[in-house]
Amino acid sequence: MESDEAAAVSPQATTPSGGTGASGPKKRGRKPKSKDYSQTPSSQQQSGGKMKESGKKTQQTPSVDEKYSQWKGLVPILYDWLANHNLVWPSLSCRWGPQLEQATYKNRQRLYLSEQTDGSVPNTLVIANCEVVKPRVAAAEHISQFNEEARSPFVKKYKTIIHPGEVNRIRELPQNSKIVATHTDSPDVLIWDVETQPNRHAVLGAANSRPDLILTGHQDNAEFALAMCPTEPFVLSGGKDKSVVLWSIQDHITTVGTDSKSSGSIIKQTGEGSDKNESPTVGPRGVYHGHEDTVEDVAFSPTSAQEFCSVGDDSCLILWDARTGTNPVTKVEKAHDADLHCVDWNPHDDNLILTGSADNTVRLFDRRKLTANGVGSPIYKFEGHKAAVLCVQWSPDKSSVFGSSAEDGLLNIWDYDRVSKKSDRAAKSPAGLFFQHAGHRDKVVDFHWNASDPWTIVSVSDDCETTGGGGTLQIWRMSDLIYRPEEEVVAELEKFKSHVLTCASKP
Repeated sequence: MESDEAAAVSPQATTPSGGTGASGPKKRGRKPKSKDYSQTPSSQQQSGGKMKESGKKTQQTPSVDEKYSQWKGLVPILYDWLANHNLVWPSLSCRWGPQLEQATYKNRQRLYLSEQTDGSVPNTLVIANCEVVKPRVAAAEHISQFNEEARSPFVKKYKTIIHPGEVNRIRELPQNSKIVATHTDSPDVLIWDVETQPNRHAVLGAANSRPDLILTGHQDNAEFALAMCPTEPFVLSGGKDKSVVLWSIQDHITTVGTDSKSSGSIIKQTGEGSDKNESPTVGPRGVYHGHEDTVEDVAFSPTSAQEFCSVGDDSCLILWDARTGTNPVTKVEKAHDADLHCVDWNPHDDNLILTGSADNTVRLFDRRKLTANGVGSPIYKFEGHKAAVLCVQWSPDKSSVFGSSAEDGLLNIWDYDRVSKKSDRAAKSPAGLFFQHAGHRDKVVDFHWNASDPWTIVSVSDDCETTGGGGTLQIWRMSDLIYRPEEEVVAELEKFKSHVLTCASKP
């Protein structure tokens, strides 16, 4: 948008309430299990909170719809661009794929999504084409004029893969983003060449699509913990068997596949499967034991394919090094006060690791300050969510910036460099928090920064509990007046002020 408005962000002004996170008979959203989560702070708030909470305070709390309407009114000021896409079925994972085309006002890019159905039609892995509007192109009056019940014209389904089971997690291979891995409710990791997979019509009774490769090694379901290595074609997974499993798919990817004109799959049909109708399988390079409960998330070091970390329902953060064996290098016994749901390793600084938990906090660890006997305190605790944190991710553009999404319906954007800076707003909002995306009306189960357009984010929410709908996908970019250096913004606004005054003085 031609944005010259000041955009000071008040987190309080844009805070929605979210879903309770309660698990129904069908697993909805991020919850891998239902233990003890009926009494999370989120559900306590919605049921009236603790006894000492007064009824008057509860009545004054705006509803989800009221807070959403408040947010929508601020969209033209806070956002440079926003696309809202109504989903028939919730998507538990969203990822950017390769950029396909660049044009004057927008770029076309692949988007990977899932459809988690109720069984009336198959679960699917969806490959979509997305038109990403460039910065300062969208007109302010058009940004907020979207219909919550409609599909966005910027998102178009390109291909459907019928997935064997629901898609809990999608990860693309950094060395070739046409290759994706998926987690479902099984012990296996499925590898797909999304360009050569046939387009399927998802109707009841349709046969599953055949994965290009199956990674075996877990002894129980591995549902959420999944990562691709930035430096080598390695895959990492964690599961209910309390183990972390490492694979190499180096020998199964052809170099010719990097050529977009290649018509064949870039995955060689090698491995254990000999029948043409069976997917080839690959066994693990290593299986790592150290957790006492389900492993919920894993992440590779940005600089080494041999170093990685994991978090789990045992409240532990564990660092591993494949060169030293299958035992933990460092185990932080109580990284949080509850289950850990997510972890991300800073791509710009390999000493910094983020974790998110059911205790509603995000914590930042410096691995230089962790010791082998499990002692180690976070260098900072970020407290801004009112429910379990489901996803954390560092910005691909700025080393101190990261996002966190939670069951409270919020996607918070933080800057660790701002923690020590005092300001008038410091008392009103949590330290380090400088933007809250409040466009989702239920738990934000996943989001992904766009490496090709670094301040553009795709996020998905599971709206079944709050709105009775399926899910919402939003692609958005905050106004650059919010994150650019203050002196730059002030100088620009001064120019804009002079321009307005000049125009006003003309007859």
